Amino acid sequence: MTDVEGGLDEPVELQPAEGQLELVGADDTYDAAAWEAAAAAVLRKARRLPDDAPDSDVWGVLTRTTLDGIEVAPIGQPADLEGLTTSGRPTRAGAWDVRTQVEVVDDRAANEAVLQDLENGATSLLLHVDPERDHDWATVLDGVLLDLAPVVLDRASTDQVEAFADFLEGVEGALHPGTNLSLDLQTLEMLSQPVRDDGATARDLVAPVARRAFQLGVRGLLVDATALHDEGASDAQELGWAIATGVAYLRLLADEGFDVESAARLIEFRVAATDEQFPTIAKTRAARRLWARVLEASGGTGEMALHAVTSRPMTSRRDPWVNMLRGTVAAFAAGVGGADAVTVVPFDEPLGLPDAFGRRIARNTSSLLIEESHVGAVTDPAGGAYAVERLTDDLAVAGWAELGRIEAAGGALADEARAGVKERVADVRAARDAQVADRSRPLTGVSEFPDLAEVLPEREQRPHRHVRRYGWAFEDMRAEPAERAVFLATMGPVAAHTARATFATNLLAAGGVAVESAGATADVAAVLAAYAGQPVVCLAGTDAAYAEWGADLVAALRAAGATHVVLAGKPGERTVTDVDDSCAMGVDALGFLGRIREELAR
Repeated sequence: MTDVEGGLDEPVELQPAEGQLELVGADDTYDAAAWEAAAAAVLRKARRLPDDAPDSDVWGVLTRTTLDGIEVAPIGQPADLEGLTTSGRPTRAGAWDVRTQVEVVDDRAANEAVLQDLENGATSLLLHVDPERDHDWATVLDGVLLDLAPVVLDRASTDQVEAFADFLEGVEGALHPGTNLSLDLQTLEMLSQPVRDDGATARDLVAPVARRAFQLGVRGLLVDATALHDEGASDAQELGWAIATGVAYLRLLADEGFDVESAARLIEFRVAATDEQFPTIAKTRAARRLWARVLEASGGTGEMALHAVTSRPMTSRRDPWVNMLRGTVAAFAAGVGGADAVTVVPFDEPLGLPDAFGRRIARNTSSLLIEESHVGAVTDPAGGAYAVERLTDDLAVAGWAELGRIEAAGGALADEARAGVKERVADVRAARDAQVADRSRPLTGVSEFPDLAEVLPEREQRPHRHVRRYGWAFEDMRAEPAERAVFLATMGPVAAHTARATFATNLLAAGGVAVESAGATADVAAVLAAYAGQPVVCLAGTDAAYAEWGADLVAALRAAGATHVVLAGKPGERTVTDVDDSCAMGVDALGFLGRIREELAR
């Protein structure tokens, strides 16, 4: 280790610790200007920064803007905390609750999965139920020590909530206080599922469940913001929706005679954790800060029960193994951010019913982070980091603003407020779709580095769960591959054309389109010798090759039968202009692939 003194805006002297090899000299100092110069050099080499641009422009190039309009700088600085009063730090101390997800389709099969998870590292259960079925909870939870392992339901109907409460009331002995009857009105409404056939209001449903939960010593109400996340919501929208629903529950419970502290103890919040590490850390920290402010304004105190579930929209059916990496980053971020419980969605869930291997990997992700990486050993490990504190504050402010919009429309349980939320989520969804389309939001295995020859694992189909995955448009194309291939007219030796040929091949593969390559060529005749009459042709070569013999090659290919010619690169003065389409970095990939598939289908 080295001893570091000074801040980012001051020269930093690096001195070796006692007994260590001196890796830097006494005259070596680093400050913000030095970082800018180093970063600028890399960006100029990558052609992301003009040679004549000042080094300070690196901030604009490397700063990204979230879907909430929040700027995230490449590194934090002391100035980020000017005017901020950081608060709402995570209150979880020690390891988080490893809450595994079990699909309850067949009751006995679910029981086997439940016991297997609990025997191999799980500390609580998230039971995803089929809303169209009645389940025998005595069978599902046979052998489970309910005083040690909390049980929470996922997407349960009101009838299932009441049946679960009936079962718990018949259990001998104490129940774990983390168990939740799991009444989740907002998710039922968000998914357009009827709350009750008899016209019961929110007040009619919340009060009885709350009273039963209070008597059992467990939680009764669930605020599941992942339902909104699954529809495409941004982080701030998810936070605002969650807090607004919590506020609505507090009001209903206050009318029933519950004090603020008692009411708050009955509520559990569930948020999504994505593979965007720092926004997820900040979101979980901001959620606690917002709820603490609500309780303070309500004249009470209390701690937020926060459950994080790794994002389903971020997962993919294609190259599902990448989901393991996404889930690991998301679980790490949720744990660092202070979630009380973390559920890692099995990597194979997009394919159907997760098997034992998928559940094992999901379960072990948290176990490895806790037991081997010791992520839970430090409370709020990201606290105090300039960038994290800034992002936490920005998200908290944006979430509070969304809460204000919902309250102004009548509160979370009002139809007008719900309609407004859906409208705003639709705007964010469209913005994200545009980023996915032009691959500025790349999806590994889907829009980037696809494998047309992959063989997907087979999984049993399970009850439908509505999730709008980010890569759905690409996956729809991949589900129905193009029947014909594109001829890749590679120009020159492999070393010359490989960059653009690889780019075009990967782009076309993302839309389920294969290529047949000419390979190394020296002239027009060599390319034509490999051409087999494909209607769509893509030229791939250097600018020099395009200028030297690109026009002749296009003319020869058209004469040989090509009806649609694409250029890998941007048409211009130094390249070929007589083409029908082109592809380069920043292209609307979905639009381009749609046009190519139309041409291939003619």
